[in-house]
Amino acid sequence: MRSVSSFRASSHALILMVDDNRDGVLARRSVLEELGYQVISAGCGADALNLVKEHQFDLVVTDFKMEPMDGLELIRHLRAGNFAKPIILLSGFAEKLGLRPESTGADVVVQKSANEVANLLRHTKRLLNPPRKPASVSGTPPRARGKAASS
Repeated sequence: MRSVSSFRASSHALILMVDDNRDGVLARRSVLEELGYQVISAGCGADALNLVKEHQFDLVVTDFKMEPMDGLELIRHLRAGNFAKPIILLSGFAEKLGLRPESTGADVVVQKSANEVANLLRHTKRLLNPPRKPASVSGTPPRARGKAASS
């Protein structure tokens, strides 16, 4: 398993953490902040929607099961308001309920488990630092280079 330091943030991205479980927010927030991310938390979906109006978040991480607005409803409101940044949905019921990105509006669904923090960090880093396209070599299209190299 990778050490936490191998996940060091390469940017100072602003993350919105939404969960009505205060302990869950504090634990995830402390790990993300330790890695260099800036985190603002909200205890409910309505507060999250207000914060999105005030800040330019690079990522939203939301719990699934919250009252009175659950994570799916929050995601629907965000997407309807043209929030195009990535969203991670956290749930202890993801597998049981069949929660998937294509059915939730989230970019990633993370199952709460013993591996939750490692998965959250891996997906956060991937979503905030997408891979760059390799530069083409001397203008040769990649397909042609691959054929020439395998000849």
